[in-house]
Amino acid sequence: MSVRIEHLVTAGTFALDGGVWDVENNVWIVGDDTEAIVIDAAHDATAIEAALGGRTLRAIVCTHAHNDHIDAAPALAEATGAPILLHPDDLPLWRQTHPDRAPDGELADGQTLTVGGVELTVLHTPGHAPGAVCLHAPALSTVFTGDTLFHGGPGATGRSFSDFPTIIDSIRDRLLTLPPVTQVRTGHGDATTVGDEAPQLAEWIRRGH
Repeated sequence: MSVRIEHLVTAGTFALDGGVWDVENNVWIVGDDTEAIVIDAAHDATAIEAALGGRTLRAIVCTHAHNDHIDAAPALAEATGAPILLHPDDLPLWRQTHPDRAPDGELADGQTLTVGGVELTVLHTPGHAPGAVCLHAPALSTVFTGDTLFHGGPGATGRSFSDFPTIIDSIRDRLLTLPPVTQVRTGHGDATTVGDEAPQLAEWIRRGH
């Protein structure tokens, strides 16, 4: 029963600072035939539960608390009994979407989550949001980056709770130090690799100033 990565795309809206945008989100399911974790329960709890296929859901991990990454988390938690985990620095963002329902547990830098015998290490990578995290699974040669790093550059930093120099520091110090072959599985859009993104760091910094 080897651990595998499954990918679901869900559609909805992202809302912040008075604006609303249509978006498609990547939902990642990591697990074996009996148990799994979900990374970013976006938009459609029913579709995510169906993709689990009856497996035990060990945790709903939030890479950050923008509404499009957490809007389906409470419904999925209610349906499965799984705890919602979020870095506490993102609680102010969480409360904008779910003022009456707190997460069930906290994520911390260096914390490890285990599913199917595979460890995922939490990397605190602020910048896109204060409590943004990535999940590094060395055994799967993968890092799940949420909206911190995309194919082609950093996540957006033009809205509340975000900061460009901070996200650059996070990417340079926490992500580009991973093995170049590491697959970067993102919160939106196509995957990439650390090796493909690393040479562009100087250009990102130039464009950001």
